[in-house]
Amino acid sequence: MSQDKLVDLHCHILPGLDDGSPDLEHSLNLAREAVADGVTHILATPHHLDNEYVNHATDVVKAAADFQAQLDARGIELAVFPGQEVHINGDLLQRYDDLLGIDENKHYMLLEFPHGEVPGYAKRLIFDLRKVGTTPVIVHPERNRGFQKNLDLLYDFISGGALAQLTATSYLGGFGSRVQEISEQLVAHNLVQIMASDAHTLKGRKFVLGEAFDKLTKKMGSEVAQQFELNAENLINGQRVVAQDFTRPSQGSISQRKERKKKRFFFF
Repeated sequence: MSQDKLVDLHCHILPGLDDGSPDLEHSLNLAREAVADGVTHILATPHHLDNEYVNHATDVVKAAADFQAQLDARGIELAVFPGQEVHINGDLLQRYDDLLGIDENKHYMLLEFPHGEVPGYAKRLIFDLRKVGTTPVIVHPERNRGFQKNLDLLYDFISGGALAQLTATSYLGGFGSRVQEISEQLVAHNLVQIMASDAHTLKGRKFVLGEAFDKLTKKMGSEVAQQFELNAENLINGQRVVAQDFTRPSQGSISQRKERKKKRFFFF
């Protein structure tokens, strides 16, 4: 895939903060792999408030700035921005000041569900976050067992104003054929709006965004792939992104995205 900018909104590239990269050397290698894959801008998203990791906003901002300095010193042409993969908790509104958004003004925020279920309080929390001006972007729903059992659950969240992010490795079959099939269904029903790497230093968790976008272009057309790219750019810039033309998977009808011509903006 050939393009001037490719934004990755979900990546565990910062050294020593979570299960992504253990040290600077591994982080630099991840950065080189990202550049080789065509990635130009990364939102660094260490885990926050899950059962293992707490990464306070101020710590992530400092870590991202320090890592950017290391990249610049080595001539690695990659722009890194601070973010978090925020694990869903009932008290997120009380912790709101310690949360980082996709954009600086927290118009959008990555929200992770536990892998085994969709919490019963999730709809209310998403409603409350939207009331304070933050639209949650549900990360890798294709790997959540609750959504896997019932894709209509994700439809309900998208209908309520949330967005969703698909993992490139899932779309390419790296998590198995079942997750790949679900990923393709989510794309076909317009229930995911962005593609991201969720890259770690773990085996099978590398940068394959370029390959995923090539597949997306071949299966769904260049307009769909371009919209995914544009959505990522708009989210990191805090510009308006809404789910469009999405359908309920149980209905079996797959809508076709209407042709939409939009001027592209990029502010960094």
